[in-house]
Amino acid sequence: MSRQRVTITLKNDLLKILDSTIDGEKIRNRSHAVEFLLAQSLLHRPARVLILAGGKKVTFSRMLNEIPKALLPINGKPLLERTIERLRAGNLTDIVISLDQAGLSIRDYFRDGSRFGVNISYLVQQPGNRGTTGPLKQAQAEMNAGTFLLLYGDVLTDIDYSDLLNYHRSQAGTVATMALTSVEHVSMWGVARLIGSRIVEFEEKPKNPKTHSHLVSAGAYVMEPTIFKYLDLQIPKLEAEVLPRLAEEGKLGGYTFDGLWYDVSTPQAYEQVLKEL
Repeated sequence: MSRQRVTITLKNDLLKILDSTIDGEKIRNRSHAVEFLLAQSLLHRPARVLILAGGKKVTFSRMLNEIPKALLPINGKPLLERTIERLRAGNLTDIVISLDQAGLSIRDYFRDGSRFGVNISYLVQQPGNRGTTGPLKQAQAEMNAGTFLLLYGDVLTDIDYSDLLNYHRSQAGTVATMALTSVEHVSMWGVARLIGSRIVEFEEKPKNPKTHSHLVSAGAYVMEPTIFKYLDLQIPKLEAEVLPRLAEEGKLGGYTFDGLWYDVSTPQAYEQVLKEL
């Protein structure tokens, strides 16, 4: 990426504020801070959010009838409502929810999102759209305008989505940035090997991991529209080929966080959430 040298003069109070943004990692120095803040102000439109919610009804508890995972109640609120609250807190209010015919009750609950302080539209997944690749490809027209977030609807986390977005935007040449959390046993999730800010290797649910990393995909990504060039509808899961390829090409970023994270995809995981929260 070509750059030109410029000279600026700042008031001391502004310079102090500028220096306070430098952390040595996400923002490395004054020059990087100026470029980052200008880009945030002048170039970046609010990002859209795509949530893959599916809708297949499951029975997770004897106390519950069959229900989509996104509507599983956690302390009185559906799982997906908690995600939407986190998005709204980060001023990410333009949301598209991808669901299938079995998940229309999700649309009935959230409607246009105004009750939750956001704007929600819906994509009903086409027959045969399996896994994550098909629904993402179907959303290309909605997500082609610029940087967007891709979230999985069966994840409960307190991640700062706005910070994840800003981190991605600070990494030049990155097609996608994956949120990473640490777990003891990695075989149930995609495991990543991270060097600096780049994921250099990614394995989906490895029985015998090639690396000793305990960092796994947290089910939250920031992506550029370039991602659509990588999609192959014959391979249902992004994690199976697309993300490993991006890692090999040096175009997959990693954003680590230590906060709350649950993959609420099994009855056992759901019961654990209810016990701990």
